[in-house]
Amino acid sequence: MSVTDTQARPTRSRFIKRFVRSGAMLNLLYLPALILFAMFIVYPFFKGIQISFTNWNGYDQEYKWIGLQNYSRMWDDPDISRIIKNTVIYGVGSSVFQNIIGLLYALYLNMNIQSRGLVRTVIYLPVIISSLIMGYIWYFFFQYQGGAINDILLLFQDKPANLLGDPQINVWIITFVNTYQYLGIAMVLFLAGLQTIPKDYYEAATIDGAGALSRFFHVTWPLLAPAFTVSMVLNLIGGLKLFDVIAALTNSGPGYASASMSTLMYLLYFGREDAGYAAAIGILMFIMISIVSLTSLILLRRREVNA
Repeated sequence: MSVTDTQARPTRSRFIKRFVRSGAMLNLLYLPALILFAMFIVYPFFKGIQISFTNWNGYDQEYKWIGLQNYSRMWDDPDISRIIKNTVIYGVGSSVFQNIIGLLYALYLNMNIQSRGLVRTVIYLPVIISSLIMGYIWYFFFQYQGGAINDILLLFQDKPANLLGDPQINVWIITFVNTYQYLGIAMVLFLAGLQTIPKDYYEAATIDGAGALSRFFHVTWPLLAPAFTVSMVLNLIGGLKLFDVIAALTNSGPGYASASMSTLMYLLYFGREDAGYAAAIGILMFIMISIVSLTSLILLRRREVNA
């Protein structure tokens, strides 16, 4: 055995010990976050599953185990189908509009225009406002008595329009407000994606005779696939669990006409004191959001690979 090998062994062992210690330190640094995650996410989730099998009213110390009655009750509830439909509209509708409008804004702001920094700020500004406050701001536009839109409509007709009280309209008003508030996220994601595309690709496409539309569909759109995936999944999840805007604009009314699954849980728990059924609705919402978001993520990731 040479002297070099003898000297190398202690060096390697010291390196391995330092590596193990650094890994242990990193694991210890994760511990506070894991504890908080377990306390505020994992434990409430499993507690909610337990409550969904009971008749608890949300306040009493005692409650009775009733098995699957809350889940079977959902199939007989006449409001559930409408509420699931509303939830899908809020999720899918908002995501589609946010991504289309956000992409258009990103394409515009990616050009060499004056004051584009100001325009970006104005478009993104609603994102930092509380959703509840945003809902109340728009409430003063759409309200029946004294609403800004009805003040304009009264110039052309005799009676104000009950926009927030019409079940055929109020769902789309809520979708519009949610789209307006969060399209800035889609814009920022698309803008970041556009700025990573090399200009050489556009120059080569132009030399080959490609027009603006052809460059978009054959260069821009395929290379924006990762940004589109992130934007679509984030906005989809946010729309499916929408609560604040609905509470501010309609409070799920009239009746449950504009309710989402989130607002239904709130009304069941605090309005009807039916925590067990509210927990069952929450588990259904979790399963629904998980299936929709994971399916969307898998399909959109496949598009990234094909692009």
